[in-house]
Amino acid sequence: MSELDLDRLLIHYRENPYEDFVVETPNTGWVRFMADDGMKVEGPKGTWQHIPGTLLYVLERERNRIPVHAHINGTISDLQVDLNGKFVEANTYLMSVRHPMTKDEVIDKILKQVLVTFNAPERAKYFFPPEITYKLEKKKHGTVLVRPGEEIIIMSLMKRDTPLIYNGEPGIIHTVYFQPNITVNQGEPLLGICPPGKLNYIRKIVQKIQNEWA
Repeated sequence: MSELDLDRLLIHYRENPYEDFVVETPNTGWVRFMADDGMKVEGPKGTWQHIPGTLLYVLERERNRIPVHAHINGTISDLQVDLNGKFVEANTYLMSVRHPMTKDEVIDKILKQVLVTFNAPERAKYFFPPEITYKLEKKKHGTVLVRPGEEIIIMSLMKRDTPLIYNGEPGIIHTVYFQPNITVNQGEPLLGICPPGKLNYIRKIVQKIQNEWA
């Protein structure tokens, strides 16, 4: 990525400092909205994210009422009011949550275009093997080197733990995108790996964003 590309990205995110999160039904059922268009909502809170976010809607299915809460803070937009009280199919679009991005989130978005990401092969929970955990705890963040053939992460799915092997080029674990107790969707990044020769370049990008992002 050239300096010109970085400048262009910064201009883009200054002009569009939001990210829209689509809210869809996980199953069929009767929908009852609990939020309004333009309403500000909050995501989960607490040390363990154990306090649910703002209630968005209730899905009633086979006499079971399933409350669905916001998973991120933002403003409700494009609410499909015509669906209120209606029976809908799974994956029906209900609304969007327009989330104002923070400086750190902008840094993450831009770095995902530079780092080599190690993505989740399945919707599951993930955690580090003891050896990687030990290295991350003992060394400064960003200095843990991983090599091809190394067990880099463990996937926990259906009460079964499966070690995942890293097959990319040698690199440094620069960014950890997952939390051990939170389910990660298939295809989402788990780690951002930086080739050792690009570490200074990455640091310059982060510094430039921190200096220029208001």
